[in-house]
Amino acid sequence: MFNAVADVHRREILDALITGERTVGAIVDDLALPQPQVSKHLRVLSEVGLVRCRAEGRRRLYRLEPASLRPVQEWLAKYGRMVNDRLDRLDDYLKELQGQGGTP
Repeated sequence: MFNAVADVHRREILDALITGERTVGAIVDDLALPQPQVSKHLRVLSEVGLVRCRAEGRRRLYRLEPASLRPVQEWLAKYGRMVNDRLDRLDDYLKELQGQGGTP
């Protein structure tokens, strides 16, 4: 899954699917990528469960499976907490400098 979301074009496809189901053609138009490339990326995203496809006549509609992103979200949350802790410490330090008459 991490390899799937590591590619910038696949992340752009995921972003395009946030608003709802889309056809390959609509994604091609939005991202200005060649259709074979979009299809290849959609296949990778489907294989890891990040998108699902359903047939509607001759069209194939792709949709995001946000629950499948949970492992990525949980992994990133650890780093988000670390960054927030560091920013809190920096804020405390800057307030301490201001209290000492320094200018941060």
